[in-house]
Amino acid sequence: MSAWTPAPDGLHLAIRATPKAGRDSIEGLVTADDGRTRLAIRLAAAPSDGAANDALIRLVAKSLGVAKRDVALASGATSRLKRLHISGDPALLAAALEHLVREDS
Repeated sequence: MSAWTPAPDGLHLAIRATPKAGRDSIEGLVTADDGRTRLAIRLAAAPSDGAANDALIRLVAKSLGVAKRDVALASGATSRLKRLHISGDPALLAAALEHLVREDS
């Protein structure tokens, strides 16, 4: 199972965020005990006043080569488990994520 699913106008990305991790980085795919796969991301920002969410959006946008405005938090604003919506061509975004995950593993 993949951490992302296509949508008509982009794709949805499941994230497990770890705030206060020292640096911003994409760690790769992780599978939880419930069998769900998520993209593990470490963030230097603390989870206060939305700083970690902003850092997450910036990191994902930069890593995928899309504008920050194309990445939106769909759910999980106050949770470590988040869901992002990324606007764009779903096939191109999925290919970029596949490449990104291969690089980080």
